[in-house]
Amino acid sequence: MQKILGYLRKAVQEYDMIHDGDRIAVGISGGKDSMILLNGLILLRRFIGIDYEIIGLTIDPNFNGIAGNYSAIADFCAENDIEYHIIQTQIGEIVFDVRNEKKPCSLCARMRRGALHNSASELNCNKIALGHNFDDTVETFIMNLFTEGRIGCYSPVTLLENKNLTVIRPLVLAPEKEIRRAVKKNKIPIVKSACPVDGKTNRQKTKDFIAQTERENHGFKYRIFGALQRSGIDGWGIR
Repeated sequence: MQKILGYLRKAVQEYDMIHDGDRIAVGISGGKDSMILLNGLILLRRFIGIDYEIIGLTIDPNFNGIAGNYSAIADFCAENDIEYHIIQTQIGEIVFDVRNEKKPCSLCARMRRGALHNSASELNCNKIALGHNFDDTVETFIMNLFTEGRIGCYSPVTLLENKNLTVIRPLVLAPEKEIRRAVKKNKIPIVKSACPVDGKTNRQKTKDFIAQTERENHGFKYRIFGALQRSGIDGWGIR
């Protein structure tokens, strides 16, 4: 976890993400990124010199009408004395059955974000931590460019004024390969996604494209990420 903690600390400090007294809801899907983020924030507060609270929060879409099994996450949170909540929703039914979306990811993501924001507010949190990593950032930039014809990305820190919440992404400097390695080495529990289109999305196609380009032109990902930081758009400029 040392490398992950290094990436976390650098992101938190460079983008001024966390302050004394923060009550942070960590959005936990059960995947490797959200679980490493949770574990990393638990360990980070031992030495970073910032006093903050952590709340685990899972939005269950109930894909195929079946509630997810998050017992492994609940046990992990209990072992680390972390308050944990599972919010049951009908997002899966609405997206796949009622709306029958051909491209379900956008609507599903918006609904999950809305549920996460509302639940975090109800739990008196002032910040939400999401598990987007370095690779996710590059993928999102490429998707916005090729799919929407615009230059931009999500921000490391986003203020939601209407909710009095701030969304932070402490893993944005951590490469996906390091996260996979840390999960395996530290035996972090993972809950596999039950999404019917998992692995068949536009993001997966973008991930495959970037991987192929990286093999042919080593350093491609880091140049894209560096350009994003140097541009300073969407809050990416380093202080």
